[in-house]
Amino acid sequence: MAVEIERKFLVSSDRWRFNEDGTAIQGTPFRQGYIPSQGLATVRVRLEGEEARLTIKGENQGLARMEFEYPIPLEDARQMLDSLCRRPLIEKTRYCRPAAGVMWEIDVFEGENSGLVVAEVELESEDQVVSLPDWIGQEVSGDPRYYNVNLVANPYSRWRDD
Repeated sequence: MAVEIERKFLVSSDRWRFNEDGTAIQGTPFRQGYIPSQGLATVRVRLEGEEARLTIKGENQGLARMEFEYPIPLEDARQMLDSLCRRPLIEKTRYCRPAAGVMWEIDVFEGENSGLVVAEVELESEDQVVSLPDWIGQEVSGDPRYYNVNLVANPYSRWRDD
């Protein structure tokens, strides 16, 4: 069984955009959607550059959840995104940046979630200690508003300042 353990943070500055040697980090465009489902799992279809994947994720248990991911034909993914997935689709560019001994994934959202920038780090265990780079802001791991599946139902552009 595959288990995903991750922490999620808001990004507080653009300093993540450059590697330690000063070179700019290149991103990969993502387009993903969620097939309607009820209960304890989400079903995601994702285009990641020129690769396509189908992912089934279980319910969060703290920072961990079951995750099963499978490559699928590119054309199948496009058809699923166009005809089976709820709207709006998630559009973002993902940047991978090593820092403090781990790989950070920084998602810069577009479309109805434009303005949202989130960094995630996958962990070996829930109690793994991670040094936070200076461009990391507030932790939002436990806030369901930031789950991609929930950004479909309640896009960032519709949030009100509380």
